[in-house]
Amino acid sequence: MTSHTNLIQSGLLAACLSAFVPVSALAADVSVRLGHVLPESHSWHIAATGFADEVNAATEGRVEIEVFPSGQLGSEKEVIEGLQFGSVQAGLIGSGSFQGIEPRMGIIEMPYAWGARDQAFAALDGDLGVALAEMLDAKGIKVLGWWENGFRNITNNVRPIEKPADLAGLKIRVTPDKVRLATFEGLGAEPAPLSFGELYSALQQGLFDAQENPLAIIYSASFFEVQKYVSLSEHIWGAATLTMSKSVWDKISPEDQVIISKAATSWGLKQRDMVAAANAELIAQLEANGMEFNEVDKAAFIDAVAPIWESQKDVYGEELLTILNTYRK
Repeated sequence: MTSHTNLIQSGLLAACLSAFVPVSALAADVSVRLGHVLPESHSWHIAATGFADEVNAATEGRVEIEVFPSGQLGSEKEVIEGLQFGSVQAGLIGSGSFQGIEPRMGIIEMPYAWGARDQAFAALDGDLGVALAEMLDAKGIKVLGWWENGFRNITNNVRPIEKPADLAGLKIRVTPDKVRLATFEGLGAEPAPLSFGELYSALQQGLFDAQENPLAIIYSASFFEVQKYVSLSEHIWGAATLTMSKSVWDKISPEDQVIISKAATSWGLKQRDMVAAANAELIAQLEANGMEFNEVDKAAFIDAVAPIWESQKDVYGEELLTILNTYRK
């Protein structure tokens, strides 16, 4: 037998053996940097770390996820851009921040869209979540799970906010999206966008009188050090969107994609439970740190933001609004 024949037979043997090697063993290792803008003490980070640890163990190193909190990978806008280009592999991002690339994502955070968080979960775990995930998929971003940001409340240093008129003239920081700006302009405030990473110092320096965020963020970001009043407006409920760059997702074997999807769902449920369990404690903790709480006239606020809904009808379209409204009944 010639050496040439030996080489041919060796090649055939290797090809035959490779057919029996699991797909996961053939797939190249995938390193994933997962970024978010909140502190390590927030439930986003706790759950994201649990998610990463579970995936790392279950995939036996085929997929390695490392979590970067506190804006280490950039602002939410920068992380979204990175996801599209593949320079950032994954992110946990407030749902409203995607409006820059897909305006219809704003439907989740329309003012007073949700009377209760369970309504929002039903919608995002159902048809609304499927429709929005397809929209982001077309933008190069894979939705792994809908986690929670929570109901947003208004804090400020001037006075308690009880009715829309109390917002008149207040300089309030909002997230950089058109609907949020329009909402607070309609309520009589003076809103302006600013990245989350710059917010504490802006409040400290008096560049803004007010801001709006869920209680967990107000506490974990230590806004009690630079704000006095908390008005329980609950004007917007927001989701946290666990995402991965589509270009990265497509490199992962189907077997490991299933592992990641299951972990994203299970840790999403745990993170939602963390939010629910923390709210009563957060009020007590913020009061202990000197903040004063008050209720608001929600009916007056709902009436005041009605024009925003009318103005966004063409943006969202009849089909998406119909899906939304089936869950709001």
